[in-house]
Amino acid sequence: MHERAGQPARPADLIDLEALIVAYAEVVPDPAQPTQRVVFGTSGHRGSALTGSFNAAHIAAISAAIAEYRAAQGIAGPLFIGADTHALSAPAERTAIEVLLAAGVRVLAAAGEGDAAFVPTPALSHAILAHNRGRAADDPQRADGIVVTPSHNPPADGGFKYNPPHGGPADTDATNWIAARANELLETGVAAIPRASESAVVAVSRFDFLGGYVDALAAVIDVAAIRDAGVRFAAHPLGGASVAYWAAIRDRLGIDVTVLGDGVDPRWGFMHLDWDGKIRMDPSSANVMSTVDAFRGEFALITGNDADADRHGIVTADGLMNPNHYLAVAIDYLLTHRPEWPVAAGIGKTLVSSGIIDRVVAAHGRSLLEVPVGFKWFVPGLSDGSVVFGGEESAGASFQRLDGSAWSTDKDGILLALLAAEIQAVTGQSPSERYRELVARFGEPSYARIDAPASPAQKARLGALAPSDVTDTELAGDEITAILTRAPGNGAAIGGLKVQTEHAWFAARPSGTEDVMKIYAESFRGADHLARVQAAAQALVARVLG
Repeated sequence: MHERAGQPARPADLIDLEALIVAYAEVVPDPAQPTQRVVFGTSGHRGSALTGSFNAAHIAAISAAIAEYRAAQGIAGPLFIGADTHALSAPAERTAIEVLLAAGVRVLAAAGEGDAAFVPTPALSHAILAHNRGRAADDPQRADGIVVTPSHNPPADGGFKYNPPHGGPADTDATNWIAARANELLETGVAAIPRASESAVVAVSRFDFLGGYVDALAAVIDVAAIRDAGVRFAAHPLGGASVAYWAAIRDRLGIDVTVLGDGVDPRWGFMHLDWDGKIRMDPSSANVMSTVDAFRGEFALITGNDADADRHGIVTADGLMNPNHYLAVAIDYLLTHRPEWPVAAGIGKTLVSSGIIDRVVAAHGRSLLEVPVGFKWFVPGLSDGSVVFGGEESAGASFQRLDGSAWSTDKDGILLALLAAEIQAVTGQSPSERYRELVARFGEPSYARIDAPASPAQKARLGALAPSDVTDTELAGDEITAILTRAPGNGAAIGGLKVQTEHAWFAARPSGTEDVMKIYAESFRGADHLARVQAAAQALVARVLG
C-alpha cells in the first residue's frame, strides 16, 4: 500500500498532456519488441503512447484489421464508434475513423457536443443490439462497434476494444485474428494504409448514443419506482463518459440524482490515489472512492463509475460495498422483482467471484453458470436469454430487460448504479442492509486477493495445469471437493487452478503483465481461516509448479 493511497492527487502526480499527445502521433512502435506489439487482453488492446504501446500506428493497424475482419464475416452494416474521456481516446478515435472510412466502412460516431460526445461502453453495446434486434445471424446489415477506452486505467493509458454484432467483447478467435493481422501491418509499415480526407472525417455520420440509451432505461429499470419513492442519491462519474448521461437521467427521467464531481479533466487532478499511489478511476476501490467522502453526509446512497462507465461502485451509510457483496444483493433482488424473466434462465458469475452468490442462486432454484475471468463468457447467454444476469468480482455486470430480452452484452456500470436506487425505492432498505440479511441466511464470507511472485516459466506452467497435477486431499483442514482447471459453466480453460472445499476455495491465475500470480481466496469460517487458506494455497501451488 502506497503511503499516500486514498489521498488527493498533487500536481506532481498529473500527466503532461502535450507530451502524451505528441508521443501518440510521433512515436513509431517497434514490432520486434513484445511490449510494443498489438496484444488483445480480456478488454482489448491497452497501452501508453509514452511507452510505445499505444500510438497512431497501433490504431491504424488495428482499425485496418477490423475492417478486413468484418468484411470476411459478411458484416456490411454500420460500425458504431465511441470514446471515453482519456486524453488518448480522442486522437485514437480520429485515427480509426480515418482508416475505417477509407476502407469503405459506414461509421457512426457520437452526435453530441461537449460532455455528450463521450460514449460509455454500455451505450455502445446497447446501440449495437438495438440496431441488430430482429436481424438474422447472417444478415449483412448487422452492426458492430469499437469502444476507445482503457476503462479504469491511469490517465496516460489508451485502450481500443472491438465489439462484434452480438454487442459484447469479441471472443478470442476474433481478437487473435485481429491482433495477428494488425501486427503484420505494423511490420510492413502503416504508411501504406489508406486514410480518409479531412472533409470526409468532418462529415462522418452521427448517432445519438445518449438518447438511445437514456430514453430506453425504463425497459430495464423500474424508473417509476425510483421517482415515486422520492429516492435521493448522488452519482459521481469520476470524470468519465457518464457525466452527460447522469445529467440526462436526472432531467429526462425525473429522478432525484445529483451529479457530483468537477466534470471532465483528462489529467484527473481531482481524484484520490489508488492503493499503489496511481490515479486510477476504479469505483470498486475504497482508496479511489475516498473522492466521494466529502459528500457522504449529504446522501444515503452514492454511486460511482469508471471512465467508460462499465464498472460500478456503491456507497451507502456503511461505506463502499465490496463488489461481491453487491452482486449477491443485486441477484437476490432481481430474482424476486422480475416476474417476466424466464424461470429456466440462469445466473452467470466468474469463478473468482464470492461463494455467497452460489448460495443465493441455489436458494432461488436457479442454475449457476460459472465461467473464466472475462465478461465475454456471458455474451452467448445474455444474447439468447439463457442467462439473465452476468457479473464479475471486479464490479462489472449487466442484466436483462424487464421482459427478459437483452439490454447490453457488455458491462453496464450505470445500470447497476440505478439498480441500487431501485432497491432502495422498492424495499426501503439500502443494498448494504440487504447484504446483512443475506449473511444472516447464508453465512459471512471472508474474501481477499493477493499477489505472489512467479517467474515466466512458473506462470506458463500454472496456465497449463491439469487437475491430476494436484495430489493434495485437503486444504486448510478441510477435505478438497473439487479441483478445476476448466470452468464448470462452459468447460472453457480458466488459465490457472481453482481448488474448493465445503467451506472455502482458492483460485490462482498468472498475471498477464507482471511476474506474479494472482491468488483469490475465500472462507466462510472467518478471517483467521481465510489466512490459513491463503497460506495453504501458496504452498500447494508452489509444490505443483516445482
